[in-house]
Amino acid sequence: MRTLVGTFLLGAGVTTPVAIPIPHFKADIDVDGFLDEAVWTDAAALRGFSQYLPVDGRPAEDSTIVRVWYSPTAIHFGITAFESHGVAQATLADRDKIQSDDQVHIVLDTFNDQRQAFLFSVNALGVQADGTLRDATTNAGSFGFRGAGGAYSIDLSQDYVFESAGRLTPSGYEVEIRIPFKSLRYQSATTQDWGINIIRRVQHSGYENTWSPVLQADPSFLAKSGQLAGLTNLQRGLVLDLNPELTSSVLGAPQTPRWNYDTQQPQLGGNVRWGITNNLFLNGTANPDFSQVEADVAQAQVDPRRSLFFPEKRPFFLDGLDQFNTPNRLIYTRRLANPEGAVKLTGKLANTNIAFLTGVDDRVTSATDSRPVFNWLRVRRDVLGQSTIGIAYTDKIDGGDYNRVASGDARLVLGPYAIQIQGGGSFTRTSGSTIAAPLWMIAANRAGRRFGFTSSITGIHPDFVAGSGFISRGGIVRANFQPRMTFFGSPGAALERWTGSVTLDGTWDYDRFFDATTPNDSKLHLNGQFTFRGGWSFATSLLIESFKYPPELYANYFIEAPTPLGLDTIPYVGTNRLANLDAVLSISTPQFQTFSANAFLVYGRDENFFEWAPADIAVATVNVNWLPTEQLRVNFRYSHTQYIRPNDRSNVGLRRIPRLKAEYQLSRSIFIRLVGQYDANFVDALRDNSRTENPILIYSPSTDTFTPAVAN
Repeated sequence: MRTLVGTFLLGAGVTTPVAIPIPHFKADIDVDGFLDEAVWTDAAALRGFSQYLPVDGRPAEDSTIVRVWYSPTAIHFGITAFESHGVAQATLADRDKIQSDDQVHIVLDTFNDQRQAFLFSVNALGVQADGTLRDATTNAGSFGFRGAGGAYSIDLSQDYVFESAGRLTPSGYEVEIRIPFKSLRYQSATTQDWGINIIRRVQHSGYENTWSPVLQADPSFLAKSGQLAGLTNLQRGLVLDLNPELTSSVLGAPQTPRWNYDTQQPQLGGNVRWGITNNLFLNGTANPDFSQVEADVAQAQVDPRRSLFFPEKRPFFLDGLDQFNTPNRLIYTRRLANPEGAVKLTGKLANTNIAFLTGVDDRVTSATDSRPVFNWLRVRRDVLGQSTIGIAYTDKIDGGDYNRVASGDARLVLGPYAIQIQGGGSFTRTSGSTIAAPLWMIAANRAGRRFGFTSSITGIHPDFVAGSGFISRGGIVRANFQPRMTFFGSPGAALERWTGSVTLDGTWDYDRFFDATTPNDSKLHLNGQFTFRGGWSFATSLLIESFKYPPELYANYFIEAPTPLGLDTIPYVGTNRLANLDAVLSISTPQFQTFSANAFLVYGRDENFFEWAPADIAVATVNVNWLPTEQLRVNFRYSHTQYIRPNDRSNVGLRRIPRLKAEYQLSRSIFIRLVGQYDANFVDALRDNSRTENPILIYSPSTDTFTPAVAN
């Protein structure tokens, strides 16, 4: 018999789902993209989608029906997506590369705790993307679109095993999905309820529609999920994955009269993954091969006081990586650079998430000619509705030296407000001497359809060291407050949504903050974001900033000064403050059938860190995607960073990075990738541009010599 979905009206055309008792059939079907088996007729049907972005609470313009049922070993979804405005965008893309296509996200909260959920996504041809979806703070974001969007974040780093197939139809597209229970972590109860929501992304309009209505005033996206009720007799079976690897390498170098080659001995390695229980997994690796990992995209460093962050891409570390998340990124698995072996345990016991990883690194990464040992532990417990408390501990041991970090954190959800706090300390021993130092943070945010804000203050002691984590800049206190107002156009209006925000940001040297002085760096940003009908987006910011001279960056800078007795070397003393005034522009096109693009531009008067002087700055990033066929994808990215001296218009710094990536999909599981990147970096001979114009010398304490900072 057919299972009907009960609903009640929330507003014009918008419905709220109740718990859904989905049917259980002992059936097996071919996943071929055709919903023609009899079992689909009796499946539960999820209808009544409403718009979430850019304007919430309105009926979806494009209808969607998602049918769902489960067998003893898997849960099945059948998607019928109607597209009355033209042909749906669909390519035979690589896994997790369907952002340019029409797509549907299935959000499964298998623990029904409304904190994190599995994400299974497909495009119209059934090409897959998968990962996790977490609640996030809605904010306007400085610099255009950065940080903008809805109250959830998607992490596509994880890969799960599931089947999907899809096809274009005269009225839109259909997709069939089978997700085995062995690919999921879920409760151990005999009968259980799962949270569920469906998100549909329509590329021709740029709209996001959801089955379970979510409003932008809601502080939690997952709290508004519907329910799959009464799942029982789930048969998971044995979960054991083995992935053996055999690698070898040949290193060549020119040597008279011919090249000399050094062939390395083959190394046996591999990975193993064992599902101990429904929600507890054990992973191990030995001599892993990461040759298949795509190279990092080059980044230009604008502020030398901040380290550049590169995300984790290695398969062993990606599985369960979301469970290691901490405020201030105290866990960063890329610190284990070239592991000889590692073991990882991740899962959830009752209301407690547990993640532990230990590994041994190669000797070449050691500062003491030892094999560094890393340990990471993250424990987080659900409390009081959607609130959490957690602890984190990391340990890096390198011979007789070590770095240990311990911290505690909490996230409290109180109506529309979310408060997050963190406190911790590092303990670092080097050459027999141990130093302890604190880290602390508090953040408060308010969700709201019209009005909301984000705010935070973070303090990191100069001696705080996260040897197993990533701290972009230490030794500072940073405070940030960003209120926002959002306005919505009437149905059918050209301007659908406009958000205005103000960013107030101050950064102090750590000790200077407690002296109650003005910030070292102060920023006032006036931001506007505009979403137009048809998928066009536009954003702009006006940056008003003041930066105080950072003497630690120029401790080895000297000025070559002429005197009656000859040339003298005078210690460099920079201008006390530099005032900045910049304009930011960001634009994004809709996803056309074969083309999309976005551009980001900053231009104005900014700080020149090379010489600590004012400069006219031009920073631009352009991304162009071309999809000439269902199988060919071409991406061109150009990054440009230029500093121009105002007095003579000469370039003090210029970096240009063009990058071209082409991928041809032979089949859903086989593709060919070609990546070409050119990095051109020019730095002029440095001089005291803000004062004397005399040449700058760099002092080397080890050799007690002064070297002119010449052009390169």
